[in-house]
Amino acid sequence: MTLRLRPHHVLCSIGFEGSGYDGPFIANMRHIVTQVLRGPGGRDQRIWISDTADAICAPCPKRVGLGCESQDKIDRFDRDHAEALDLTPGQALSWGECHDRAVARVVPADLDRICAGCEWLPLGICKTRLAAAIAAQPGMEKGRPGEETAPNETPVV
Repeated sequence: MTLRLRPHHVLCSIGFEGSGYDGPFIANMRHIVTQVLRGPGGRDQRIWISDTADAICAPCPKRVGLGCESQDKIDRFDRDHAEALDLTPGQALSWGECHDRAVARVVPADLDRICAGCEWLPLGICKTRLAAAIAAQPGMEKGRPGEETAPNETPVV
């Protein structure tokens, strides 16, 4: 089975900790993130990048058909996330590839720009989860490849 995800939902899935719009939305997101993407075999889960409502949007109370009542904001999120992650609508890849792109291309401070206006951003959860995902990547102990750090200096995330 292939899972449809909007570009901004790639980072939302990494940052998800249990908050959401309402009970049905949270239950759906929790299932997708914890059982499908973070569960056994999750890295191999096929993802199809969508520019319309996706599997996460399905029960969202703000969903309007294949769109959203906040469509302008969602379009901006998707555009900014697609650019940051080098994703295009119609692209097929694995969740592992999506995750690896996120941790290789985005640092927590980037979320201030690409997630500007998201109601969950001020909670800091997404930045914390992204920082942990980056730190967990092999070879990332001293920062992302290409980052300059002084001897004995820990990169700021």
